[in-house]
Amino acid sequence: MNSAADASHRSRRPSWAGRNYTLLTAAAVVTNLGSQGALIASAFAVLETGGDGGDVGLVAAARTLPLVLFLLIGGAVADRLPRHRVMVAANALNCVSQAVFAVLVLAGEARLWQMMLLSALGGTGQAFFSPAAEGMLMSSVSGEQASRAFAMFRMAMQGAGLGGAALGGAMVAVVGPSWVLAVDAVAFAVAGTLRSFLDVSHIPPREPGGGLLSDLREGWREFVGRPWLWTIVAQFSVVVAVVGAADAVYGPLVARDSLGGPGPWGLALGAFGAGTVGGALLMTRWKPRRLLLAGTLCVFPLAAPAAALAVPVPVGPLCAVMFVSGAAIEVFGVSWMTSLHQEIPEDKLSRVSAYDWFGSIAMVPLATALAGPAEQALGRTTALWGCSALVVVVTAAVLCVPDVRNLTRRTKAVAHGSAVAEFELRSADAEGTAGRLG
Repeated sequence: MNSAADASHRSRRPSWAGRNYTLLTAAAVVTNLGSQGALIASAFAVLETGGDGGDVGLVAAARTLPLVLFLLIGGAVADRLPRHRVMVAANALNCVSQAVFAVLVLAGEARLWQMMLLSALGGTGQAFFSPAAEGMLMSSVSGEQASRAFAMFRMAMQGAGLGGAALGGAMVAVVGPSWVLAVDAVAFAVAGTLRSFLDVSHIPPREPGGGLLSDLREGWREFVGRPWLWTIVAQFSVVVAVVGAADAVYGPLVARDSLGGPGPWGLALGAFGAGTVGGALLMTRWKPRRLLLAGTLCVFPLAAPAAALAVPVPVGPLCAVMFVSGAAIEVFGVSWMTSLHQEIPEDKLSRVSAYDWFGSIAMVPLATALAGPAEQALGRTTALWGCSALVVVVTAAVLCVPDVRNLTRRTKAVAHGSAVAEFELRSADAEGTAGRLG
């Protein structure tokens, strides 16, 4: 009876949506629903205890610092140990830290140093979780539908994040930040439980290595040996930093002075989130042959929001610009994940992912810290135009790299360690299959 039910359940799922993929997607939805609301709740928790904007920044920085410090170690650990165990342990750490945070806020006894410490523990968990999660996701799919699977995963994750932010904001207003933090702790517990059921029997056993430092060096050689990889990561170290500074620092200031307050800025951020869902939906159907060329061209629209804020344009056009940029970054995101999946050996995925994450976020704290002084020295409008210009310049520079322009979707077998994934890109047939699966 059970086997018949399992067979019936599998028949209703696309062939690429296996057990691991389904568990990973469900867990990501649960986590994002909780975490996006918790980001709002933690800021209001600081304010409710008498803190100011600077204190909110300190708590946010306390989370970012260990994320940067431990990412590379997290990638090496995830390639050395079973990835699902690393993910579950990280979820457990996040669950405990958020639960303690919630209790302290509920009791009215939270101190700034305590909130910073708990945020730092959360960032540490994220540093170990992210490389393991990306490696696990990439090892859970194979074949020509890999990019479709990544697009569906990202669409579910972005949709959950969008809903979680809206729900979290409403809950903070109604029941207070402590209960939103408690819900996030429960979400981590549920997600960790789901991830504990992941099956890693298909992943080849790791060869004995020479230690953690040896693993890090091997990952570095894999990273720097591929020009398309390290140049795009270098590009995004600038893009993520300046876009983050524009959104986190200048956007609220422009909204306050020219758009009517936080409401219109929240609407613009919501439009960006909706755009990411739309972009992921597009990528469930579109399979560009030159993966990185298509993805990199879609980075140019990320220059538009800073330019729109520099003018500044009214709320309607700003929302349209944010929607387009959100959709464009998802085209890049799916193309990037597909490229990593097809080019990087399975046993090095988490280490390469860690170098990717590290490069992408390492400059964010510096950029946000310099945003204020830059505004004072150059003026807000000039600083915003500078952010926009930097996105255009570094993206154009990456297009000068032949490997970025020429890397194509595979049309034959690709080895991932000892596993082999088939990428048979029979264009019309593949698109027809994608349509039927939709």
